[in-house]
Amino acid sequence: MNYDNVKFHEVLFALEIRGWKIPTAPETEEYFLANFERRTGMGTNDMGEPMAVFSSDVNDFGVTWSQITTKHAELITEYNNKEYARNRALEYPSIGDQLDMIYHNGDGGATFQAAIKAVKDKYPKP
Repeated sequence: MNYDNVKFHEVLFALEIRGWKIPTAPETEEYFLANFERRTGMGTNDMGEPMAVFSSDVNDFGVTWSQITTKHAELITEYNNKEYARNRALEYPSIGDQLDMIYHNGDGGATFQAAIKAVKDKYPKP
């Protein structure tokens, strides 16, 4: 799995999975099953200090590899569908420049509206 645009923790967050740990984002189900741990409660260490109790039992995970890969694919599709918005954000004039356009134009923002429209036309919403 490629986590360049959608990170593993974002997938688990979207699935409402909290209290987990794994050394690195899993590429395979085998790695996931061998390394994923889920917090199952709280305990105390030998000094009486509170500490999280983690389980590596698949029955405690609350999520399957299939659910993770399905949600990852959904989030990748959502990310790809918003490319136009990311492109627009890079090309819009800064907020300061936008406010200057409105203020200095004197008629309520024709220059501002033209600048925004040019970017929206360049990157239309699909």
